[in-house]
Amino acid sequence: MKTMHITVFGATGSVGGQVVAEALARGHRVTAVVRDAARLSELPATVLGRTGDARSAEDVAELSTGRDVVVGATRPAPGRERELAAATRTLLAGAAGAGARLLLVGGAGSLTVPGTGGRTVLDDPRYLHPDWRAVAEAGAGQLAVCRADTSAADWAYLSPPARLEPGERTGRYRLGADELITDPGGVSRVTVADLAVALLDEAERPRHHRRRFTVAY
Repeated sequence: MKTMHITVFGATGSVGGQVVAEALARGHRVTAVVRDAARLSELPATVLGRTGDARSAEDVAELSTGRDVVVGATRPAPGRERELAAATRTLLAGAAGAGARLLLVGGAGSLTVPGTGGRTVLDDPRYLHPDWRAVAEAGAGQLAVCRADTSAADWAYLSPPARLEPGERTGRYRLGADELITDPGGVSRVTVADLAVALLDEAERPRHHRRRFTVAY
């Protein structure tokens, strides 16, 4: 596997941090992007730390140029969920202009729930707590932006399962498309570390072009 140069937006978040760690462990070069310069000190010494905003066309263009893969792992602050769609449009345009592949870590809200006749996670209280609804709706909107994109961006959108948890890296997961993956008891979960494994597997061995995929145990 060739060494890739990967830019990660949201590099100090729970998902972004694991993506950075997984990419480094696999020997890739990483540009880790944060919005707040004060958080640069939290990054591993072996990354190229940069400040930047996924909503800024100038920042995205600069930090996508010369990269093989751009990862969007940002999450809006409560009350600012609408910013996610704007950032997604900017990332799509920037990746297309730079010829980089774009991998977005999105939400589970738009996945359909098995055995419900097409009900989505957004409409199933077993999987969506009311407190999560705003960000879940933003994630569904983010996917809609990707699907409506008319640029040449080579994107893939990773929907996590209903429960994305801290925990160990096992290196295993099941792969799906637009339906929530559950175990025999109806539980849908994966650790953040194994979500990062799935994302880097997709970066190294692309299988999903301009479409969504999901993972869970």
